[in-house]
Amino acid sequence: MTQADLTYRTLGRSGAIVSTQALGTMTFGAEADEATSHALIDTYVAAGGNFIDTADVYSEGTSEEIIGRWLGSHPTEARQIVLATKGRFPMGQGPNDLGTSRRHLRDALDASLRRLGLDHIDLYQLHAWDAISPLDETLRFLDDAVTAGKIGYYGFSNFTGWQLTKAVHIAERHGWSLPVTLQPQYNLLVRGIEQEIVPAALDAGLGLLPWSPLGGGWLSGKYRRDEAPTGSTRLGENPKRGMEAWEKRNSDERTWRVIDAVSAVAEEHGASHSQVSLAWLKAQPTVTSVILGARTIEQLQDNMGADSLDLSTEQLDRLTAASEPETEDYPYGAAGVQQRHRKMSGGR
Repeated sequence: MTQADLTYRTLGRSGAIVSTQALGTMTFGAEADEATSHALIDTYVAAGGNFIDTADVYSEGTSEEIIGRWLGSHPTEARQIVLATKGRFPMGQGPNDLGTSRRHLRDALDASLRRLGLDHIDLYQLHAWDAISPLDETLRFLDDAVTAGKIGYYGFSNFTGWQLTKAVHIAERHGWSLPVTLQPQYNLLVRGIEQEIVPAALDAGLGLLPWSPLGGGWLSGKYRRDEAPTGSTRLGENPKRGMEAWEKRNSDERTWRVIDAVSAVAEEHGASHSQVSLAWLKAQPTVTSVILGARTIEQLQDNMGADSLDLSTEQLDRLTAASEPETEDYPYGAAGVQQRHRKMSGGR
């Protein structure tokens, strides 16, 4: 891939321009050592990527430090990088070492800036909702941080639709800076956000930054029905791990219906399963940039190939139909699905 291979979109409602694939760095300092992490950044930037996403809790701050050293040793390339990080979760043992209070976010933001070796961060994200801290206190801090030049924009991660909408309305009422993005889990296997969160993001003009776009590896084509994974895969290391648990997804017929549909489209294009899955996600309403979580150069290069994969309307529809969530409860049943699709396509 060459410098102009990746394409670009605006960062949500902002005027900042980012590549439609972001480099996720949760593996930095964990599965990927510093040399490998820097090689991943080099490969990504060489392909035209300019959007790097991290968080203070990734490897307990090591991910930010690794990125900071790369930025310091690549001053020319660093000027083009749009950098995003997050704060919310504990980095210490004290009662104020977590949450979205002004007290904690002030310390968390300053600590992230020190680790990254920067005087400002382009996109600062609340890593999750905090039911204790008053939302107006949190939003006022973020507005103050924008005014002070410490952050360019702010966004949320793992918020529900009502939480997102409430935050937007409070910020609008006070005339404070508005959020520009939301970072949710979103992929062909996890589409629950389409019920409330995607419409809320569309209504607020926010861009989505999907994480886990390959469903913890399930959409990469490396798993087989009733064959428990082994070796150095995430599931092989811990088959009972959370939402990616082998038993739950293996026993769900929808999982294999989705994988079969991805496989068929991949064969039609001579593309990988990962590329098809990522191309479908990029085509969804209000998606700004898909966060890639590759552990190796080979994985990253394959994933970036999705940016130039153009799926036909028929193929997109086929993947959407195969992965349609099975929701029966009012108001999210068949009528709700129809209304949602009309809203997402701009109809009534």
